[in-house]
Amino acid sequence: MNEIVTDIANSLSLPRWKVESAVELLEEGKTIPFIARYRKEKTGELNEIQLREISDALEYAKKLRSRKEEVLRIIEEKGKLTEELKAAINDAKNLQLVEDLYLPFKSKKKTRADKAREKGLQPLADFLKTSRIKDETFIVTFVNTEQEIFQIEEALEGARDILAEEFSLEISVRERLRNQLKEKGTIRSSHSDKQDEREVYRDYYDFSQPISRLAAHQIMALFRGEREEILSLKLELPFDILPSLRDSIGWKEYLAYYEELVEASSDSYSRLLMPSIEREVRNMIREEAEGRAIHVFARNLRHLFLQPPLGEKVVMGIDPGYRTGCKVAVIGKDGSLLYHDVIYPTPPQNDYINSSMKVVQAIKTLEVELISIGNGTGSRETEVFVSRLIKEHKLPVKYMIVTESGASVYSASKVAIEEFPNEDVTTRGAISIARRVQDPMAEYVKIPPEAIGVGMYQHDVNQSELKKTLDREVESVVNLVGVSLNTASEHLLKYISGLNSRAALNIVKHRAENGGFRNRKELLKVSGLGPKAFEQAAGFCRIINGSEALDGTSVHPESYEIARVILKSAGFNPEELFTRKEEVSAKLDGIDLDAFSKDKGFNPITVREVVGMLKKPGLDPREELEKPILRTDVLSMEDLSTGMELEGTVRNVVDFGAFVDIGVKQDGLIHKSKMGRRVRDPLEVLSVGQIVKVRVLEVDTKRMRIGLELLSNASST
Repeated sequence: MNEIVTDIANSLSLPRWKVESAVELLEEGKTIPFIARYRKEKTGELNEIQLREISDALEYAKKLRSRKEEVLRIIEEKGKLTEELKAAINDAKNLQLVEDLYLPFKSKKKTRADKAREKGLQPLADFLKTSRIKDETFIVTFVNTEQEIFQIEEALEGARDILAEEFSLEISVRERLRNQLKEKGTIRSSHSDKQDEREVYRDYYDFSQPISRLAAHQIMALFRGEREEILSLKLELPFDILPSLRDSIGWKEYLAYYEELVEASSDSYSRLLMPSIEREVRNMIREEAEGRAIHVFARNLRHLFLQPPLGEKVVMGIDPGYRTGCKVAVIGKDGSLLYHDVIYPTPPQNDYINSSMKVVQAIKTLEVELISIGNGTGSRETEVFVSRLIKEHKLPVKYMIVTESGASVYSASKVAIEEFPNEDVTTRGAISIARRVQDPMAEYVKIPPEAIGVGMYQHDVNQSELKKTLDREVESVVNLVGVSLNTASEHLLKYISGLNSRAALNIVKHRAENGGFRNRKELLKVSGLGPKAFEQAAGFCRIINGSEALDGTSVHPESYEIARVILKSAGFNPEELFTRKEEVSAKLDGIDLDAFSKDKGFNPITVREVVGMLKKPGLDPREELEKPILRTDVLSMEDLSTGMELEGTVRNVVDFGAFVDIGVKQDGLIHKSKMGRRVRDPLEVLSVGQIVKVRVLEVDTKRMRIGLELLSNASST
């Protein structure tokens, strides 16, 4: 483990002691959110991103070690493990090198080279690649009728087969070709015979691009097109690399049988080497592109979960549709279902009168404050209907468009059935759309993260890796925000540090049987939740108006003593944290934390963190973010004109730009070249849910495309 820690520290350019502490905590089973927030003094304040990098590097190191052990065992069982080979495998720094070293020993079908060796031609192959003098007499000795070698050329052919295989297995040759193909190679795509009815891949019918310059979304599109048999792909080098490959292993022109070596290497390159390396490079660039796609998805998901909750409002959710109508559900301030129905204001029925009567009556009777409209099929027509209704009846409500991604998954899930056993899937979908306004995180957490469409090509990537990454992102967000221990659902609680699905369910059961928790310590009374789980979970679980005021803050119980001493020195008690917030915060600002820490013998890092938590008791970080845009009117693409300036909400961020809802049916695209400066990664500029100001650059009603420019005074989150 010492060697692993050193390697990780060097690769991430971090002090070894910080990495060692982080690895120790991770090996103890501590979660990254817990370590990042409550073990800063031990890790030297490593942040969550650094801890993830360490965790990933540790996982890779373990996988590498395990693979080395497996390869060594297999080769030893074959009786072919030499001390030199063993040392080379043990010294390998990555999985690719281990696989290269293992390649000659893999079980495979009998090759042409194997058959040549069985005929005793290995010495001839060795002679051809080393001799500086021609010796036809020596070669003739390999003509052997018993082995069915009747002529010299047949002996040479067999020797060339051996040389071709050896050439293709040379580690230096493979590594050089692999690197050159990836760094200087080109990917070429062409249209196959299969028809592309919607011309989805039109841009790639005759496409050529250096591999090093390919964007992740291009790679994903190319491989999807190939998988659908619409595109044919080939990786190529723009120069002849064979001479340098031969030269690198000593197959030089001064050798007597250089022509034989040229022929053997040419055969190897086309038949064995290039096909193998092309597969490897294809896998490498696909994995890198998938990694990027997963990263984009995770970042977008994070910002979606961090959408500010609009709180305790009576909300009408509308799940739009055409033939089957629009499903309507009104939920109370507590999220309970108050009313549901189906209306038909959209084609083909266009029943405005009856639909409006139902909606207006529900709004007035139930005192609806906000309407939430799903952005799926029929959304535009439903928005027009709602906007008209608000104007004609002078209703004191506004509406907003929300993503309905995952609503259908939720509505048919076990979770939804348990929550609303007497409702059908369409009603549950409308309920979900409404609840996403009250508290997005609490609602989205009920849906498998991979079912929420805020990325690109999420169905094309490694699904287990996607789920792992997204679950980790959800865990991070839930712990960043924290939960109310007495109201959080089991779906939220299971993501809290130290808890799992069973512990979360037991907390909810304990709450139902014994009433609400009065303090954090009562978590230890929950079945199956011991001291280790309590240590990690307690700080992220809040109790407002309980028996211990500090339970309403992010301060961990292990630091309560420090918190009380800090508050006492400022002239306050814990109970005043919520009644005199501004006074407490101002007084704490005046404390010399370094001097205080030294005087009291406390760790200055811990003191600084505790003071920060005491200044913002019960803070939901989402409250500091910009609230979503609420509308009363609707635009159409025909209303747009070049140069018009509008406000919009970022719906999705991808590698080439960001899609923005500006209040028309079609989201507009801000290409990354229109973000005000040179941008490599749009995620560094914009995020899902962000409110931005844009200028309309282009409106193409035929292709339903809107080009936008990000204005310099756009807001940021």
